[in-house]
Amino acid sequence: MNLNSAQRITQAEAARTGLGTGPNRRLRLTLLIGMPMVFLVFGIMILVPKSLRDEVLHVYQAGIIGCLLHYAWVFAKYPRHGDRPPYLTRDLAMGGGFYLPSLMLGFWPGMIAAPAWALFVGITYAVEVTRGRNDHR
Repeated sequence: MNLNSAQRITQAEAARTGLGTGPNRRLRLTLLIGMPMVFLVFGIMILVPKSLRDEVLHVYQAGIIGCLLHYAWVFAKYPRHGDRPPYLTRDLAMGGGFYLPSLMLGFWPGMIAAPAWALFVGITYAVEVTRGRNDHR
């Protein structure tokens, strides 16, 4: 076993467990911070005056859009499945998890974009796997 394969095995194990490293870590932190924050937003909306509730909601909605754009940015950096770090495709597809907070807030752009994003990642993965199998024949 050479040094490169040992590093790759270490990266794969780190990506599979915990927060991982590199882009895996960034995507998982985006998900872990962005999704549960909806409950904090509900708490803030209860505490602030009625005149500020819409602003609090708009800030969180902008955050959801920012999170989804972050997922798109990481995808643009690693467009091909074969060039991605281990488990990054799975982490990219987890961007669909922003559907639930969007649903809770009635934020229809997030309710459309989050599942569409997960579907997009899955389709690109399936196309690459199919293309790779056809190239080897």
